[in-house]
Amino acid sequence: MKKDESFSDELRKEYKRSDFKKLERGKYYKRVMSRSNVVVVDPEVSEVFPNAEAVNEALHALVDVVEKASKHSRASKKRNKVGS
Repeated sequence: MKKDESFSDELRKEYKRSDFKKLERGKYYKRVMSRSNVVVVDPEVSEVFPNAEAVNEALHALVDVVEKASKHSRASKKRNKVGS
């Protein structure tokens, strides 16, 4: 692809550098990262799950298993206390 030669890094004549505030690199980085919902998975994991839908499906199944195990665990603890 050929680079557009009409592009220039210089300001247009109608703009002045003094019209702009001082630029600050990374000014909003922390704010963006705190609100970001992007998760990076290991390459081995991405080979198993081809897309976001597959990842979400697997995670929902894992949540169900954990919730059921937790309920089962609480119920057995209650039975043990009552039986004591």
